[in-house]
Parts: sequence; C-alpha cells; structure tokens
Amino acid sequence: MGPLAGTKVIEIKGIGPGPYAAMLLADLGADVTVVERSSSFSGLGIPPQMDVTSRGKKSIALDVKHPDGLATLLQLIAKADVLIEGFRPGVAERLGFGPDACHAINPGLVFARLTGWGQTGPLSSAAGHDINYLSIVGVLAAIGGKDAPVPPLNLVGDYAGGSLFLVVGVLAALLERQRSGQGQVIDAAIVDGAAHMMSPFYGWRNAGAWQLEREANIIDGGAYFYGVFETKDAKFVSIGPLEPQFYQQFVDTAGLDKAVFGSQLPPTEWPRLKQQLADEFRKKTQHEWAALLEGTDCCFAPVLDLEACTGHPHNVARDTYIDLNGHKQPAPAPRFSRTPCPTPEAPKPAGNDADEVLAAIGVSDDEIRRLRENGALT
Repeated sequence: MGPLAGTKVIEIKGIGPGPYAAMLLADLGADVTVVERSSSFSGLGIPPQMDVTSRGKKSIALDVKHPDGLATLLQLIAKADVLIEGFRPGVAERLGFGPDACHAINPGLVFARLTGWGQTGPLSSAAGHDINYLSIVGVLAAIGGKDAPVPPLNLVGDYAGGSLFLVVGVLAALLERQRSGQGQVIDAAIVDGAAHMMSPFYGWRNAGAWQLEREANIIDGGAYFYGVFETKDAKFVSIGPLEPQFYQQFVDTAGLDKAVFGSQLPPTEWPRLKQQLADEFRKKTQHEWAALLEGTDCCFAPVLDLEACTGHPHNVARDTYIDLNGHKQPAPAPRFSRTPCPTPEAPKPAGNDADEVLAAIGVSDDEIRRLRENGALT
C-alpha cells in the first residue's frame, strides 16, 4: 500500500529532520529500516517505541564501528534504493559507508545527506541547531514581535527546510533514476531549504511591499486584520480576512462598529485598530467566538493546543489524527485516490526487527547469532 510501496530505504538514526524525513517516506509506503547506533540509543532522548517519527519502520541496532557491523550495514545498503544520513560532512566516509563506498556496491543508490549548514562552506563542520540555521538566512529576523525575534519551534528549519526538501530531493532522484539507471548524492542543507522558502518575501521586498521591521507587514502580525487575539477566557483565536469581501463579512458577522472598522485602513492606522480589536475579542470566550465565526468566510479559527486540536470536529471528520497503541498522532499525508497510505505500525524498541531484516537479505541464523556474540549486532 502507498505510492512508494516496494521502495527500500535505509535510515542511519539521527535526530530531528532525518528521522522525520524517513517517517514521511514510510508513511507513503516505503520499506524503511532504521539503523540504530545501539540498542539503547534514542536521538530524542525518549524510548524509540514512544517516538512518533519511528513509526512504520523496521529497526536494527548495529555497531558500525565494528568491522562486522559495517559489513552488515553495507549488505543492507546493497539492496536499498535510498540511504538517509545526517552526520557532519566526512563522518560517513570515515566510518566506511560514504557515497563512493556505497555506489561501488549499489550504483543506483540515492544517497541522501541532511545537514544544517550543508556539505560545503565555512560553517559546514560547525555544530548548530534550527535556530542558528534560520538566523543566517533571514527567517528568524522576520518572525516575532517588534522587540525581538521568536523561535518558530523547529518546524521552519529542521522539518520544512530540512526534512521536506530532502524528501523532494529523494523523490526527484528516484524519478530521474528511472531514466538514467544511476543513483546520486543529495546535499540537503537546512539553510538552503529555509532560504528557499523565503522566496515570496524577496519578491515582495523587491516590489517595495515588505518592510524589514517585524510587525510592520500585512502577514507578520502588523495588520490588525491578520493576527492572534486573546479572548475573555484567556484563550486565543486567529483571524485573517485579507481580501476586502472577507473583511466585510468579518466586520458584519462579528458585529463590529462600522464607523471604526468599516474598511481596511492603511498601515498608519494598524496599531490603533489592533488595540481596539483586541478589546472587542476580550468580550467573548473562545467558544463564543467560534460559534459565531467558525465556518464562515471570515477566515477565523480558534487557537488549539496539541491535545484540543485532536478533538476539533473538522479534524475528527477527516481523520487527521490516528491512535497507535493509545498514543494520538497525525495521520499520514497527503492522501491518494488509488494508492492510499497504509496505517503506520506503532514505533518499536530499538533493534526489534534485526532477525527479520537480516534474514530478508540472506543472512543465516548462525551468522545472526555470531554477529550478536561479537557485538556487531546489539
């Protein structure tokens, strides 16, 4: 099941964007085997069986610094379509499974490398995290209030600029391989992906329609008709009626004073009207505003937390969230008409599937026992 059924992926366990990228491929039906660094390692500091990004994957724990562990990894790679690794540049080569070594035994392999700074450049070997990558490509400076930038979780860098761009690269490389028969190396850098996502803002800036200051633009919290407002019960709602017709419906449906909010006013009036609109939203609870505005063309939604969102009627109707072994989590996306994504298997303990994975590539029971005894298989 799934559009990627039959595609074999090897993931060298890391943290954050690499596991998430491999989870996306698994959700789409790929056969993903994650190679844990040891039976107790978890990149997120939580047990693998609790890590949502481990769902739908087989797991084997190898000591790749052991000669037999490396040899076993190369056996797996020889049968794979894709390898995903997120080490600093040069580490995979030093460990013995760099692109040259892998392509020597599997010329069609898509070797997907995911890093923060990229494989080249003066920062390529430096440590860093999402917040640092966003800092040098103009993203972090554009998000937040007037006084200071605000880290947008690690969604924009790690998962959007990193995982999603890696997956795009993998899918494109697999498609190209159908024509050439050759694999290739993908250099997926979070700085590149995050910078790429700023493309529309460069267009607006070039046209004189985007200010460098935060909360000075139409969709960065500057406009009073696009933002988040606190309600009477100390919760929040979001509005975004940018188009004039939607704005007029918002004013009418919310019962706002047309003498004050009758039409969308220019940026010089935004701070004053933002404060007045904030006062209006504090007159009702989140639930009351939702009952009044949700489902209309007012461009409205309540701001829900990680638990409340799973019970929202729209999400329930679309099965946006699934339950695996009693744990709520997002369902696979997007959706396909002919090759629907399978319901993922729940995450498993590290090394859970070693016997199955190795048997599938022809390793005998005696050899598996020997690998365990010498510590190559943990």
